[in-house]
Amino acid sequence: MTQKIPLFINGEFVTSESSQSIPVINPATQEQLAELPFASEREITVAVEGAKAAFKTWRKVPVSERARLMMRYCALLKEHHDELGELISKDMGKTFADAKGDVWRGIEVVEQAANIPSSMMGETVENVASNIDTYSYHQPLGVCVGIAPFNFPAMIPLWMFPLSIAAGNTFILKPSEQVPLTVMRMVELFEEAGAPKGVLQIVHGGKEQVDFLLKHSDTKAVSFVGSVPVGEYIYKTATENMKRAQCMAGAKNHMVIMPDADKGRVLNGLVGAAVGAAGQRCMAISVAVFVGDSKEWIHELKDQFSLVRPGAWDDPEAGYGPVISVPAKERILGLIAKGKEEATCLLDGSDCTVEGLPDGNWIGPTLFTDVTTDMTIYQEEIFGPVLCCITVDTLADALEVVNNSPYGNGTSIYTSSGAAARKYQYEVEVGQVGVNVPIPVPLPFFSFTGWKGSFMGDLHAYGKQAVRFYTETKTITSRWNYDEEAVLLDGQPNLTINLK
Repeated sequence: MTQKIPLFINGEFVTSESSQSIPVINPATQEQLAELPFASEREITVAVEGAKAAFKTWRKVPVSERARLMMRYCALLKEHHDELGELISKDMGKTFADAKGDVWRGIEVVEQAANIPSSMMGETVENVASNIDTYSYHQPLGVCVGIAPFNFPAMIPLWMFPLSIAAGNTFILKPSEQVPLTVMRMVELFEEAGAPKGVLQIVHGGKEQVDFLLKHSDTKAVSFVGSVPVGEYIYKTATENMKRAQCMAGAKNHMVIMPDADKGRVLNGLVGAAVGAAGQRCMAISVAVFVGDSKEWIHELKDQFSLVRPGAWDDPEAGYGPVISVPAKERILGLIAKGKEEATCLLDGSDCTVEGLPDGNWIGPTLFTDVTTDMTIYQEEIFGPVLCCITVDTLADALEVVNNSPYGNGTSIYTSSGAAARKYQYEVEVGQVGVNVPIPVPLPFFSFTGWKGSFMGDLHAYGKQAVRFYTETKTITSRWNYDEEAVLLDGQPNLTINLK
């Protein structure tokens, strides 16, 4: 009998009463792993009410105790690191090494959540006026919501609920309906770490369930990671319903290659950043901008691409796994076909097969050159193992290409010139910049800072900005007079706004 994925409501794993469900499919085999019921409106209401009730007591728990919960959780995640990696591999097809990296980057955020006391510190100034002091606190918002994507089943949920809960909120997480298995195991570990009932709730579903959470009067903030159209919709709907929102969306990330760069590092960086995880990363490099004579390396890049092949998660020779679904594969193949009409296809992965796994969603490394910015393959986020190569004459030309893009998630430059790197990092209109680093995702003591069409909101994910996103600042101005001092200044009340 097919396993039914439960909901997690008020500290209990419960079987949904809903008759609406979808299969959870292994993308390497098309085997059905489980059945995922979509939560009913009543069940989501119970989850929100439970989170709201839990908030009343959880917000009063000392910040040091909340930090210790995260320490215990972090230790359990590390203990079960490989187990979670294997779950991810079977759930969405990542290679085991890549899946373990997914888990570890999430663990690093939980480590930061364990540092919540210092992150929650406010500010203070004494004697802002006569015997008056001003100080501020960061207080939790209430019930917060997270809507996670399929491509990082561990890392992105761990971007969301640990920091929010450590800051004193309660949290409702809607994992991706395509990859729910890893999250449910992480919830079991969170409960084992000692999380109180109601602090974390898990509901499953699609647009209908998300809309209910976005419009519910008791949810206060929404964090989302996913595609641009969905991110725009969630941001608009959440803010129209007076929620705080942060939406990390898609991208078209560029790597700029200068002629003085280290060729070996360039080729290695491009291969990993373009086809790693089957290109299913919002920070993947999908455009290589070759400046001047560096264009001569494109055919060597083709040779490096051709050495990489997809395969099963436990195949040590596999470079990456399948794309997430049959519709995703069909969309990518359609864009590759369009690219063949527009540009020069140096390497075509459309007909890729993997021995023993004929039904997997396989796409081989694909490389286009002679690409221009008006082409569909340049303008669309492909989200597959496809790289577009553009050639320009100067660094200024490269900057123009990158800055004219509507997206601004990540970019990198490879060069041996400090002056070129300094110019690029200063002038480029992208939130996360790598210098001789292909995928510049910052560690969680910084924040994930996409710009332009890649981000909707004001405060970004993880790091200090996330703590500010999940809290509200309260400022207190206080006067305490000694008994011998006059209550009224010069015998008269102060009728102005000035502090005296």
